[in-house]
Amino acid sequence: MGQFINLTAADGFVVPAYVAQPDGKPRGGVVVVQEIFGVNSHIRAVTDRFAAQGYLAVAPATFERVKPGVEMGYSEEDMKAGFELKTAVSALPGAGVLQDLQAAIDHAAKASGGKVGIIGFCWGGLLTWRAACLLDGLSAAIPYYGGGITAEEEIARQPKCPVMAHFGDQDHWIPMEGIEAFTKAHPEVEVHVYPANHGFNCDQRGSYNEAAAKLARERSLAFFAAKLA
Repeated sequence: MGQFINLTAADGFVVPAYVAQPDGKPRGGVVVVQEIFGVNSHIRAVTDRFAAQGYLAVAPATFERVKPGVEMGYSEEDMKAGFELKTAVSALPGAGVLQDLQAAIDHAAKASGGKVGIIGFCWGGLLTWRAACLLDGLSAAIPYYGGGITAEEEIARQPKCPVMAHFGDQDHWIPMEGIEAFTKAHPEVEVHVYPANHGFNCDQRGSYNEAAAKLARERSLAFFAAKLA
């Protein structure tokens, strides 16, 4: 079980983050980036699982700048509220929420004493891609079905660290042609496509796909083990 701590971003903003400690010396740090539903029980469970694998894991509350204490489920009402909050965060001036991700990366590096990777889901997948391209201190990044990641302006970005990306071929938010365009533009990215829908990793969603989630998790752990060693 982890606990919430406060991190301070470069502009002085204080962002809560759920931190899970491993037993013994950390093998590195992992930043976990939430979906549009807050640092909810699912994201905390993902963070705890990385700690169980030996990583110092940090999940910053990326809605905090527009609404504190967000924790939602996966109903249609929650989906609508999450989209509104995501839109509000996207409209923040300057570096916005990327400052909070940088604070989480910096904390993971200092607290673990090792290399740092970042992993994110849904909107968090998009933020993970941006972090890989724009932020400092990362040795690996793994976006899961990042909404918007196949837009032209995102494809045009260049990652500064190794990236593995997971997509579902039945994802109505990310059509296959977008995935193919992303893959073609970024041969350096290890792209995996599963017979699954958006949100296939989340066991609290109707779109959960156990087989796809298990395979993606195995690949992700192997990727982090290699890049964060």
